[in-house]
Amino acid sequence: MRDTTTSEHDLFEALDASDYAFTRRAWVDAPPVRVYGLVSDVSAIGRWSPHASGVAFDRGAGPWAGAWFSGRNHRDGKQWTTRSQVVRADPGAVFAFVVGGAEGGIVRWSWTCRPRGRGTVVEQSWQLLRLDPVLGTTRGDLDALRATMADSVESTLLALAQWIAEAPAG
Repeated sequence: MRDTTTSEHDLFEALDASDYAFTRRAWVDAPPVRVYGLVSDVSAIGRWSPHASGVAFDRGAGPWAGAWFSGRNHRDGKQWTTRSQVVRADPGAVFAFVVGGAEGGIVRWSWTCRPRGRGTVVEQSWQLLRLDPVLGTTRGDLDALRATMADSVESTLLALAQWIAEAPAG
């Protein structure tokens, strides 16, 4: 009989990337088109994200499907650069990108904007697309990564809502 219990030490063979995903949401006091404009301007993410900085589209690229951008990340005393490709850009509604590119990427990030009252419910989602040792090699590693990313998203959404409340539109 095969043992189907899992532990934090399970290696890749026992893991499923689809188990590592989440969505967080917040209401912000701005219309969806403004929120979309903010989150699709990747150079602005450092205003809100506790782990990203120096993000910029490649020369001549912008917030449209197929465009590439680079950014610096920092966490737990480590720094690294990522390359990401926009995979969906529906103005006023959805902006999504994949770290590593649409073909063979590792993580999908997406922002969804839905009107609610005089503002917007903005959702930020994170989805592991495939297992890769750079992210961790055990269930415990990936559980910790997911928890850290969820905390980061909650901080990002809170900072975005606060920035919108304090910054004049325009």
